[in-house]
Amino acid sequence: MTKKPRIYLYDSTLRDGAQTSTVNFGLRDKIEIAKKIDELGIDYIEGGWPGANPLDDEFFANLPQLKKSRFTAFGMTCKANASAANDNGLNALINSQAKSICIVGKAWDFHLTHALQITEDENLKMISTSLKHIVKKGKEAMFDAEHFFDGYKANPKFAMRAIKTAYESGARWVVLCDTNGGTLPSEISKIVKEVTKEIPGENLGIHCHNDTGNAVANSISAVEAGVRQIQGTLNGLGERCGNANLISIIPTLMLKMNCDVGIDEKHLKNLSKVSHFLDDLLNKERDKFAPYVGKYAFAHKGGLHVSAVTKNAKSYEHIEPEKVGNERQIMISNQAGRSNILSRLKEIGIELRDEIKVSQVSDLVNKVKDLEAQGYAYDAADASFEILAKKSLASVPNFFEVQSFRVLDEIKYDAKGKVSMIAEVTVKIKVGDKIILTVSEGNGPVNALDKALRKSLSRKYPCLKNVKLTDYKVRILNPNQGTQAVTRVQIESMDDEGNKWTTIGVSQNIVEASLVALRDSITYKLMKEKS
Repeated sequence: MTKKPRIYLYDSTLRDGAQTSTVNFGLRDKIEIAKKIDELGIDYIEGGWPGANPLDDEFFANLPQLKKSRFTAFGMTCKANASAANDNGLNALINSQAKSICIVGKAWDFHLTHALQITEDENLKMISTSLKHIVKKGKEAMFDAEHFFDGYKANPKFAMRAIKTAYESGARWVVLCDTNGGTLPSEISKIVKEVTKEIPGENLGIHCHNDTGNAVANSISAVEAGVRQIQGTLNGLGERCGNANLISIIPTLMLKMNCDVGIDEKHLKNLSKVSHFLDDLLNKERDKFAPYVGKYAFAHKGGLHVSAVTKNAKSYEHIEPEKVGNERQIMISNQAGRSNILSRLKEIGIELRDEIKVSQVSDLVNKVKDLEAQGYAYDAADASFEILAKKSLASVPNFFEVQSFRVLDEIKYDAKGKVSMIAEVTVKIKVGDKIILTVSEGNGPVNALDKALRKSLSRKYPCLKNVKLTDYKVRILNPNQGTQAVTRVQIESMDDEGNKWTTIGVSQNIVEASLVALRDSITYKLMKEKS
Protein backbone atom coordinates (compact mmCIF):
# COMPACT_ATOMS: atom_id res chain seq x y z
CA MET A 1 0.00 0.00 0.00
CA THR A 2 1.41 3.37 -1.07
CA LYS A 3 2.05 5.73 1.84
CA LYS A 4 0.13 8.97 1.75
CA PRO A 5 2.34 12.00 1.14
CA ARG A 6 2.43 14.28 4.21
CA ILE A 7 1.55 17.87 3.34
CA TYR A 8 2.03 20.45 6.10
CA LEU A 9 -0.46 23.32 6.37
CA TYR A 10 0.57 26.82 7.36
CA ASP A 11 -2.17 29.34 8.13
CA SER A 12 -1.33 33.04 7.81
CA THR A 13 -4.83 34.44 8.40
CA LEU A 14 -3.73 36.43 11.45
CA ARG A 15 -1.16 38.36 9.40
CA ASP A 16 -1.97 38.09 5.68
CA GLY A 17 -5.68 38.05 6.45
CA ALA A 18 -5.33 41.22 8.51
CA GLN A 19 -4.05 42.97 5.38
CA THR A 20 -7.42 42.48 3.67
CA SER A 21 -9.23 45.71 2.86
CA THR A 22 -12.06 46.30 5.38
CA VAL A 23 -10.64 43.71 7.85
CA ASN A 24 -9.41 44.89 11.23
CA PHE A 25 -8.67 42.24 13.85
CA GLY A 26 -8.70 43.00 17.55
CA LEU A 27 -6.85 40.96 20.17
CA ARG A 28 -9.92 38.89 21.03
CA ASP A 29 -10.53 38.24 17.32
CA LYS A 30 -7.02 36.91 16.83
CA ILE A 31 -7.27 34.66 19.86
CA GLU A 32 -10.63 33.21 18.78
CA ILE A 33 -9.45 32.65 15.20
CA ALA A 34 -6.30 30.91 16.43
CA LYS A 35 -8.39 28.57 18.56
CA LYS A 36 -10.58 27.62 15.58
CA ILE A 37 -7.54 26.96 13.39
CA ASP A 38 -6.09 24.78 16.13
CA GLU A 39 -9.37 22.87 16.52
CA LEU A 40 -9.35 22.17 12.79
CA GLY A 41 -5.86 20.71 13.13
CA ILE A 42 -3.64 22.91 10.96
CA ASP A 43 0.10 22.48 11.60
CA TYR A 44 1.32 26.10 11.77
CA ILE A 45 -0.42 29.31 12.79
CA GLU A 46 1.38 32.51 11.86
CA GLY A 47 0.49 34.82 14.73
CA GLY A 48 1.81 38.04 13.24
CA TRP A 49 4.94 40.17 13.38
CA PRO A 50 6.25 40.78 16.94
CA GLY A 51 7.79 44.22 17.20
CA ALA A 52 5.92 45.60 14.20
CA ASN A 53 2.80 46.91 15.95
CA PRO A 54 1.23 47.02 19.44
CA LEU A 55 -1.53 44.52 18.56
CA ASP A 56 0.91 41.78 17.53
CA ASP A 57 3.06 42.50 20.58
CA GLU A 58 0.00 42.10 22.79
CA PHE A 59 -1.05 38.92 21.01
CA PHE A 60 2.34 37.25 21.40
CA ALA A 61 2.33 38.25 25.05
CA ASN A 62 -1.04 36.46 25.46
CA LEU A 63 -0.76 33.44 23.17
CA PRO A 64 -3.61 30.99 23.76
CA GLN A 65 -2.79 27.39 24.60
CA LEU A 66 -2.99 25.18 21.53
CA LYS A 67 -3.77 21.47 21.31
CA LYS A 68 -2.02 20.70 18.05
CA SER A 69 -0.97 23.74 16.04
CA ARG A 70 2.38 25.51 16.45
CA PHE A 71 2.64 29.28 16.56
CA THR A 72 5.01 30.96 14.13
CA ALA A 73 6.37 34.50 14.40
CA PHE A 74 6.84 36.32 11.10
CA GLY A 75 9.44 38.96 10.34
CA MET A 76 12.30 39.83 8.04
CA THR A 77 16.01 39.17 7.79
CA CYS A 78 18.44 41.35 9.64
CA LYS A 79 19.33 44.64 8.03
CA ALA A 80 22.28 44.93 5.68
CA ASN A 81 24.30 47.10 8.07
CA ALA A 82 23.59 45.07 11.24
CA SER A 83 24.67 41.71 12.56
CA ALA A 84 21.94 39.16 13.16
CA ALA A 85 22.74 38.95 16.87
CA ASN A 86 22.29 42.71 17.29
CA ASP A 87 19.28 43.19 15.04
CA ASN A 88 16.34 44.33 17.17
CA GLY A 89 13.69 43.17 14.73
CA LEU A 90 15.10 39.67 14.42
CA ASN A 91 15.59 39.35 18.17
CA ALA A 92 11.97 40.35 18.77
CA LEU A 93 10.97 37.24 16.81
CA ILE A 94 13.40 34.98 18.62
CA ASN A 95 12.43 36.28 22.04
CA SER A 96 8.73 35.64 21.40
CA GLN A 97 7.00 32.52 22.68
CA ALA A 98 6.69 31.14 19.14
CA LYS A 99 8.58 27.93 18.50
CA SER A 100 8.91 28.64 14.77
CA ILE A 101 10.26 31.73 13.04
CA CYS A 102 9.51 32.61 9.42
CA ILE A 103 11.56 35.39 7.90
CA VAL A 104 11.09 36.97 4.51
CA GLY A 105 13.94 37.86 2.16
CA LYS A 106 14.45 38.89 -1.44
CA ALA A 107 14.65 36.40 -4.30
CA TRP A 108 14.27 38.89 -7.16
CA ASP A 109 17.25 41.02 -8.14
CA PHE A 110 14.85 43.78 -9.27
CA HIS A 111 14.19 44.56 -5.58
CA LEU A 112 17.87 44.77 -4.73
CA THR A 113 18.50 47.51 -7.28
CA HIS A 114 15.19 49.38 -7.05
CA ALA A 115 14.21 49.03 -3.37
CA LEU A 116 16.99 47.93 -1.01
CA GLN A 117 19.92 49.24 -3.08
CA ILE A 118 22.26 46.52 -1.83
CA THR A 119 24.49 43.99 -3.56
CA GLU A 120 23.72 40.32 -4.10
CA ASP A 121 26.44 39.33 -1.62
CA GLU A 122 24.88 41.56 1.03
CA ASN A 123 21.47 40.00 0.39
CA LEU A 124 22.84 36.45 0.72
CA LYS A 125 24.64 37.42 3.93
CA MET A 126 21.41 38.82 5.41
CA ILE A 127 19.63 35.55 4.62
CA SER A 128 22.42 33.30 5.88
CA THR A 129 23.31 35.05 9.15
CA SER A 130 19.66 35.54 10.08
CA LEU A 131 18.73 31.89 9.63
CA LYS A 132 21.85 30.61 11.38
CA HIS A 133 21.08 32.88 14.33
CA ILE A 134 17.50 31.54 14.54
CA VAL A 135 18.71 27.93 14.45
CA LYS A 136 21.39 28.70 17.05
CA LYS A 137 18.68 29.94 19.40
CA GLY A 138 16.83 26.62 19.12
CA LYS A 139 13.93 27.80 16.97
CA GLU A 140 12.57 26.15 13.85
CA ALA A 141 13.62 28.35 10.92
CA MET A 142 11.63 29.08 7.77
CA PHE A 143 12.45 31.33 4.85
CA ASP A 144 9.82 33.00 2.67
CA ALA A 145 11.49 33.69 -0.67
CA GLU A 146 9.60 36.82 -1.60
CA HIS A 147 8.77 37.26 -5.33
CA PHE A 148 10.52 33.96 -6.02
CA PHE A 149 8.67 33.09 -9.23
CA ASP A 150 9.01 36.55 -10.74
CA GLY A 151 12.66 36.49 -9.68
CA TYR A 152 13.23 33.05 -11.19
CA LYS A 153 11.70 34.08 -14.51
CA ALA A 154 13.85 37.23 -14.59
CA ASN A 155 17.13 35.77 -13.28
CA PRO A 156 16.99 32.07 -12.31
CA LYS A 157 20.59 31.95 -11.08
CA PHE A 158 20.01 34.80 -8.62
CA ALA A 159 16.74 33.33 -7.34
CA MET A 160 18.26 29.88 -6.90
CA ARG A 161 21.29 31.25 -5.02
CA ALA A 162 18.95 32.98 -2.56
CA ILE A 163 16.94 29.88 -1.68
CA LYS A 164 19.96 27.54 -1.69
CA THR A 165 21.65 29.86 0.78
CA ALA A 166 18.55 29.69 2.99
CA TYR A 167 18.45 25.89 2.84
CA GLU A 168 22.18 25.51 3.53
CA SER A 169 21.88 27.94 6.47
CA GLY A 170 19.45 25.68 8.28
CA ALA A 171 15.97 26.61 7.05
CA ARG A 172 13.60 23.73 7.76
CA TRP A 173 11.23 25.15 5.16
CA VAL A 174 12.15 27.20 2.10
CA VAL A 175 8.88 28.71 0.90
CA LEU A 176 8.54 29.77 -2.73
CA CYS A 177 6.34 32.87 -2.89
CA ASP A 178 4.22 34.08 -5.80
CA THR A 179 3.95 37.45 -4.10
CA ASN A 180 2.41 39.38 -7.00
CA GLY A 181 0.03 36.50 -7.78
CA GLY A 182 0.72 36.61 -11.49
CA THR A 183 2.20 33.16 -12.10
CA LEU A 184 0.16 30.45 -13.83
CA PRO A 185 -0.16 26.77 -12.75
CA SER A 186 1.94 25.48 -15.65
CA GLU A 187 4.75 27.89 -14.71
CA ILE A 188 4.53 26.93 -11.04
CA SER A 189 4.82 23.25 -11.88
CA LYS A 190 7.75 23.71 -14.24
CA ILE A 191 9.75 25.95 -11.89
CA VAL A 192 9.11 23.86 -8.77
CA LYS A 193 10.35 20.74 -10.57
CA GLU A 194 13.58 22.58 -11.37
CA VAL A 195 13.94 23.70 -7.75
CA THR A 196 13.53 20.14 -6.43
CA LYS A 197 16.70 19.19 -8.30
CA GLU A 198 18.58 21.42 -5.84
CA ILE A 199 16.44 21.38 -2.68
CA PRO A 200 14.41 18.35 -1.49
CA GLY A 201 10.65 18.71 -1.81
CA GLU A 202 10.26 17.77 1.86
CA ASN A 203 11.88 21.13 2.66
CA LEU A 204 9.89 23.23 0.19
CA GLY A 205 6.73 25.23 0.68
CA ILE A 206 4.45 27.34 -1.53
CA HIS A 207 2.86 30.73 -0.80
CA CYS A 208 0.48 32.02 -3.49
CA HIS A 209 -1.56 35.15 -3.93
CA ASN A 210 -4.77 35.15 -5.95
CA ASP A 211 -4.37 38.04 -8.38
CA THR A 212 -5.15 35.84 -11.40
CA GLY A 213 -7.65 33.68 -9.51
CA ASN A 214 -5.15 30.80 -9.55
CA ALA A 215 -3.87 30.70 -5.96
CA VAL A 216 -5.55 27.38 -5.12
CA ALA A 217 -4.63 25.82 -8.47
CA ASN A 218 -1.04 27.07 -8.13
CA SER A 219 -0.76 25.59 -4.63
CA ILE A 220 -2.05 22.22 -5.83
CA SER A 221 0.31 22.29 -8.84
CA ALA A 222 3.22 22.96 -6.49
CA VAL A 223 2.28 19.92 -4.37
CA GLU A 224 2.08 17.75 -7.49
CA ALA A 225 5.53 19.05 -8.43
CA GLY A 226 7.01 18.14 -5.06
CA VAL A 227 6.51 20.79 -2.34
CA ARG A 228 5.33 19.58 1.06
CA GLN A 229 4.08 22.74 2.77
CA ILE A 230 1.23 25.02 1.69
CA GLN A 231 0.75 28.49 3.12
CA GLY A 232 -2.67 30.13 2.88
CA THR A 233 -5.54 31.75 4.76
CA LEU A 234 -9.07 30.88 5.83
CA ASN A 235 -11.57 31.87 3.13
CA GLY A 236 -8.70 33.22 1.04
CA LEU A 237 -8.38 36.47 3.00
CA GLY A 238 -5.46 38.65 2.02
CA GLU A 239 -4.24 41.83 0.43
CA ARG A 240 -5.56 42.81 -3.00
CA CYS A 241 -7.34 39.68 -4.34
CA GLY A 242 -6.39 37.52 -1.37
CA ASN A 243 -4.21 34.50 -0.63
CA ALA A 244 -4.58 30.80 -1.39
CA ASN A 245 -7.78 29.60 0.28
CA LEU A 246 -7.05 26.79 2.72
CA ILE A 247 -10.76 26.05 2.99
CA SER A 248 -10.66 24.86 -0.63
CA ILE A 249 -7.16 23.38 -0.49
CA ILE A 250 -7.65 21.12 2.56
CA PRO A 251 -10.49 18.94 1.20
CA THR A 252 -8.88 18.84 -2.23
CA LEU A 253 -5.67 17.42 -0.75
CA MET A 254 -7.54 14.95 1.45
CA LEU A 255 -10.39 13.81 -0.76
CA LYS A 256 -8.95 14.22 -4.25
CA MET A 257 -5.20 13.64 -3.86
CA ASN A 258 -5.14 11.15 -0.98
CA CYS A 259 -2.72 13.30 1.01
CA ASP A 260 -2.15 13.27 4.75
CA VAL A 261 -2.54 16.84 6.03
CA GLY A 262 -2.69 15.96 9.70
CA ILE A 263 -6.48 16.37 9.80
CA ASP A 264 -8.76 13.37 10.24
CA GLU A 265 -12.22 12.86 8.73
CA LYS A 266 -13.93 13.89 11.98
CA HIS A 267 -12.25 17.30 12.04
CA LEU A 268 -12.74 17.79 8.29
CA LYS A 269 -16.48 17.93 9.05
CA ASN A 270 -15.78 21.20 10.93
CA LEU A 271 -14.56 22.89 7.75
CA SER A 272 -17.86 24.63 6.92
CA LYS A 273 -18.28 25.79 10.52
CA VAL A 274 -14.78 27.30 10.59
CA SER A 275 -15.36 29.12 7.31
CA HIS A 276 -18.71 30.48 8.48
CA PHE A 277 -17.28 31.40 11.88
CA LEU A 278 -14.74 33.72 10.27
CA ASP A 279 -17.35 35.42 8.08
CA ASP A 280 -19.62 35.93 11.07
CA LEU A 281 -16.75 37.28 13.18
CA LEU A 282 -15.92 39.82 10.47
CA ASN A 283 -19.60 40.59 9.90
CA LYS A 284 -19.18 39.62 6.26
CA GLU A 285 -21.84 38.04 4.10
CA ARG A 286 -20.99 34.40 3.51
CA ASP A 287 -20.01 33.39 -0.01
CA LYS A 288 -22.93 31.12 -0.83
CA PHE A 289 -21.13 29.84 -3.94
CA ALA A 290 -17.82 29.00 -2.23
CA PRO A 291 -16.44 25.56 -3.19
CA TYR A 292 -17.09 22.83 -0.61
CA VAL A 293 -18.56 25.08 2.13
CA GLY A 294 -20.94 27.50 0.38
CA LYS A 295 -24.68 27.19 0.90
CA TYR A 296 -25.10 26.47 -2.81
CA ALA A 297 -21.99 24.32 -3.25
CA PHE A 298 -24.26 21.26 -3.42
CA ALA A 299 -27.43 22.96 -4.64
CA HIS A 300 -29.44 21.44 -7.49
CA LYS A 301 -31.94 23.48 -9.45
CA GLY A 302 -32.45 21.87 -12.85
CA GLY A 303 -35.19 19.23 -12.87
CA LEU A 304 -33.07 16.66 -14.74
CA HIS A 305 -30.22 17.14 -12.28
CA VAL A 306 -32.46 16.65 -9.26
CA SER A 307 -34.05 13.57 -10.76
CA ALA A 308 -30.59 12.03 -11.16
CA VAL A 309 -29.37 13.16 -7.72
CA THR A 310 -32.33 11.58 -5.95
CA LYS A 311 -31.37 8.27 -7.54
CA ASN A 312 -27.63 8.57 -6.99
CA ALA A 313 -26.00 11.76 -5.66
CA LYS A 314 -22.71 10.94 -7.41
CA SER A 315 -24.34 11.82 -10.70
CA TYR A 316 -23.97 15.54 -9.96
CA GLU A 317 -21.86 15.79 -6.79
CA HIS A 318 -18.09 15.37 -6.70
CA ILE A 319 -18.05 14.50 -2.96
CA GLU A 320 -20.56 13.81 -0.23
CA PRO A 321 -21.35 17.26 1.25
CA GLU A 322 -21.41 15.85 4.79
CA LYS A 323 -17.68 15.16 4.60
CA VAL A 324 -16.98 18.90 4.87
CA GLY A 325 -19.89 19.70 7.16
CA ASN A 326 -22.18 20.91 4.37
CA GLU A 327 -25.52 19.63 3.10
CA ARG A 328 -27.38 19.14 -0.14
CA GLN A 329 -29.86 21.83 -1.26
CA ILE A 330 -32.74 21.14 -3.63
CA MET A 331 -33.76 24.45 -5.13
CA ILE A 332 -37.28 25.41 -6.11
CA SER A 333 -37.65 27.66 -9.15
CA ASN A 334 -39.13 27.92 -12.62
CA GLN A 335 -36.35 25.54 -13.68
CA ALA A 336 -37.66 22.94 -11.24
CA GLY A 337 -39.53 19.82 -12.11
CA ARG A 338 -41.52 17.30 -10.16
CA SER A 339 -38.30 15.74 -8.76
CA ASN A 340 -37.26 19.04 -7.19
CA ILE A 341 -40.62 19.48 -5.52
CA LEU A 342 -40.79 15.92 -4.22
CA SER A 343 -37.26 16.08 -2.82
CA ARG A 344 -37.88 19.45 -1.18
CA LEU A 345 -41.19 18.28 0.29
CA LYS A 346 -39.41 15.34 1.89
CA GLU A 347 -36.84 17.72 3.42
CA ILE A 348 -39.51 19.90 5.02
CA GLY A 349 -41.36 16.90 6.42
CA ILE A 350 -44.37 16.58 4.11
CA GLU A 351 -45.10 12.90 3.61
CA LEU A 352 -46.79 12.07 0.33
CA ARG A 353 -49.70 10.19 1.85
CA ASP A 354 -52.57 8.75 -0.14
CA GLU A 355 -54.70 11.82 0.42
CA ILE A 356 -52.09 13.96 -1.35
CA LYS A 357 -52.80 13.29 -4.98
CA VAL A 358 -50.38 13.42 -7.88
CA SER A 359 -52.45 16.25 -9.30
CA GLN A 360 -51.84 18.34 -6.16
CA VAL A 361 -48.09 18.03 -6.55
CA SER A 362 -48.38 18.94 -10.22
CA ASP A 363 -50.50 21.95 -9.27
CA LEU A 364 -47.79 23.02 -6.79
CA VAL A 365 -45.12 22.75 -9.50
CA ASN A 366 -47.20 24.92 -11.81
CA LYS A 367 -47.96 27.39 -9.03
CA VAL A 368 -44.24 27.82 -8.29
CA LYS A 369 -43.54 28.47 -11.96
CA ASP A 370 -46.41 30.97 -12.24
CA LEU A 371 -45.26 32.86 -9.14
CA GLU A 372 -41.65 32.93 -10.32
CA ALA A 373 -42.87 34.39 -13.59
CA GLN A 374 -44.33 37.22 -11.48
CA GLY A 375 -40.96 37.80 -9.79
CA TYR A 376 -40.80 35.38 -6.85
CA ALA A 377 -37.54 33.43 -6.37
CA TYR A 378 -38.06 30.45 -4.09
CA ASP A 379 -34.52 29.13 -4.48
CA ALA A 380 -33.50 32.04 -2.23
CA ALA A 381 -36.54 31.97 0.08
CA ASP A 382 -36.79 28.59 1.76
CA ALA A 383 -39.34 29.61 4.37
CA SER A 384 -41.74 31.16 1.86
CA PHE A 385 -41.65 27.97 -0.21
CA GLU A 386 -42.39 25.83 2.83
CA ILE A 387 -45.43 27.97 3.63
CA LEU A 388 -46.61 27.78 0.01
CA ALA A 389 -46.17 24.00 -0.08
CA LYS A 390 -47.91 23.34 3.20
CA LYS A 391 -50.81 25.58 2.26
CA SER A 392 -51.15 23.66 -1.02
CA LEU A 393 -50.66 20.11 0.24
CA ALA A 394 -51.18 20.14 3.97
CA SER A 395 -52.76 22.39 6.54
CA VAL A 396 -51.38 25.64 7.89
CA PRO A 397 -53.24 27.21 10.83
CA ASN A 398 -54.68 30.62 10.17
CA PHE A 399 -52.54 32.35 12.80
CA PHE A 400 -53.59 35.84 11.75
CA GLU A 401 -54.98 37.78 8.83
CA VAL A 402 -53.87 41.24 7.74
CA GLN A 403 -57.06 43.01 6.67
CA SER A 404 -55.63 46.43 5.83
CA PHE A 405 -52.80 48.83 6.53
CA ARG A 406 -52.13 52.53 6.00
CA VAL A 407 -48.80 54.36 5.83
CA LEU A 408 -48.14 58.02 6.58
CA ASP A 409 -44.70 59.51 5.96
CA GLU A 410 -43.61 62.85 7.37
CA ILE A 411 -40.38 64.29 6.03
CA LYS A 412 -38.91 67.46 7.52
CA TYR A 413 -36.02 69.66 6.38
CA ASP A 414 -34.30 72.02 8.80
CA ALA A 415 -32.64 75.31 7.89
CA LYS A 416 -29.43 73.53 6.94
CA GLY A 417 -31.20 71.06 4.68
CA LYS A 418 -30.86 68.14 7.07
CA VAL A 419 -33.60 65.55 6.59
CA SER A 420 -35.59 63.80 9.32
CA MET A 421 -38.32 61.28 8.59
CA ILE A 422 -40.97 59.60 10.70
CA ALA A 423 -43.25 56.93 9.29
CA GLU A 424 -46.53 55.99 10.92
CA VAL A 425 -48.31 52.73 10.12
CA THR A 426 -51.82 51.71 11.08
CA VAL A 427 -52.54 48.01 10.60
CA LYS A 428 -55.77 46.07 11.11
CA ILE A 429 -55.24 42.39 11.92
CA LYS A 430 -57.70 39.62 12.63
CA VAL A 431 -56.58 37.02 15.17
CA GLY A 432 -59.23 34.38 15.65
CA ASP A 433 -62.50 36.29 16.13
CA LYS A 434 -60.75 39.41 17.40
CA ILE A 435 -59.87 42.49 15.34
CA ILE A 436 -56.74 44.33 16.48
CA LEU A 437 -55.99 47.87 15.32
CA THR A 438 -52.41 48.98 15.96
CA VAL A 439 -50.42 52.13 15.25
CA SER A 440 -46.60 52.24 15.28
CA GLU A 441 -43.90 54.68 14.28
CA GLY A 442 -40.54 53.88 12.75
CA ASN A 443 -37.63 55.41 10.88
CA GLY A 444 -39.23 54.27 7.64
CA PRO A 445 -42.46 52.60 6.50
CA VAL A 446 -41.04 49.06 6.58
CA ASN A 447 -39.61 49.51 10.08
CA ALA A 448 -42.93 50.95 11.28
CA LEU A 449 -44.87 48.11 9.62
CA ASP A 450 -42.64 45.51 11.25
CA LYS A 451 -43.18 47.10 14.66
CA ALA A 452 -46.94 47.27 14.15
CA LEU A 453 -47.22 43.61 13.20
CA ARG A 454 -45.21 42.46 16.22
CA LYS A 455 -47.06 44.80 18.54
CA SER A 456 -50.36 43.38 17.35
CA LEU A 457 -49.35 39.73 17.62
CA SER A 458 -46.86 39.50 20.50
CA ARG A 459 -49.51 39.23 23.22
CA LYS A 460 -51.07 36.22 21.50
CA TYR A 461 -47.72 34.85 20.28
CA PRO A 462 -44.95 35.91 22.73
CA CYS A 463 -42.29 33.95 20.79
CA LEU A 464 -42.32 36.77 18.20
CA LYS A 465 -40.61 39.08 20.70
CA ASN A 466 -37.42 37.09 20.14
CA VAL A 467 -37.44 37.39 16.33
CA LYS A 468 -35.44 40.08 14.57
CA LEU A 469 -34.68 40.99 10.98
CA THR A 470 -31.05 40.36 10.07
CA ASP A 471 -31.12 41.27 6.38
CA TYR A 472 -33.39 43.22 4.04
CA LYS A 473 -32.83 43.26 0.29
CA VAL A 474 -34.78 45.08 -2.41
CA ARG A 475 -34.50 44.41 -6.12
CA ILE A 476 -36.28 46.21 -8.97
CA LEU A 477 -37.28 43.49 -11.44
CA ASN A 478 -38.20 45.63 -14.47
CA PRO A 479 -36.44 49.01 -14.10
CA ASN A 480 -37.54 50.09 -17.58
CA GLN A 481 -41.03 50.58 -16.09
CA GLY A 482 -39.78 53.40 -13.89
CA THR A 483 -41.90 54.10 -10.82
CA GLN A 484 -44.37 51.38 -11.88
CA ALA A 485 -41.68 48.71 -11.73
CA VAL A 486 -42.24 45.47 -9.82
CA THR A 487 -40.23 45.20 -6.60
CA ARG A 488 -38.94 42.04 -4.95
CA VAL A 489 -38.23 42.18 -1.22
CA GLN A 490 -36.22 39.45 0.47
CA ILE A 491 -36.02 39.30 4.26
CA GLU A 492 -33.80 37.19 6.49
CA SER A 493 -35.04 36.65 10.05
CA MET A 494 -33.42 35.09 13.11
CA ASP A 495 -34.66 33.98 16.51
CA ASP A 496 -32.81 33.98 19.82
CA GLU A 497 -31.66 30.39 19.25
CA GLY A 498 -29.76 31.41 16.11
CA ASN A 499 -32.21 29.85 13.63
CA LYS A 500 -32.40 31.80 10.36
CA TRP A 501 -34.97 31.73 7.59
CA THR A 502 -35.65 33.72 4.43
CA THR A 503 -38.94 34.97 3.03
CA ILE A 504 -39.93 36.91 -0.04
CA GLY A 505 -42.59 39.30 -1.30
CA VAL A 506 -43.31 40.81 -4.73
CA SER A 507 -45.44 43.82 -5.64
CA GLN A 508 -45.42 47.11 -7.53
CA ASN A 509 -45.61 48.69 -4.07
CA ILE A 510 -42.44 48.21 -2.04
CA VAL A 511 -44.32 48.44 1.26
CA GLU A 512 -46.79 45.76 0.20
CA ALA A 513 -43.93 43.53 -0.98
CA SER A 514 -42.32 44.04 2.42
CA LEU A 515 -45.61 43.17 4.14
CA VAL A 516 -45.85 39.87 2.22
CA ALA A 517 -42.28 38.94 3.23
CA LEU A 518 -42.86 40.00 6.85
CA ARG A 519 -46.12 38.07 7.00
CA ASP A 520 -44.40 34.92 5.76
CA SER A 521 -41.56 35.41 8.24
CA ILE A 522 -43.97 35.59 11.18
CA THR A 523 -46.06 32.68 9.88
CA TYR A 524 -42.97 30.51 9.47
CA LYS A 525 -41.86 31.16 13.04
CA LEU A 526 -45.32 30.32 14.37
CA MET A 527 -45.42 27.13 12.26
CA LYS A 528 -42.14 25.99 13.78
CA GLU A 529 -43.28 26.80 17.29
CA LYS A 530 -46.45 24.76 16.76
CA SER A 531 -44.69 21.74 15.21
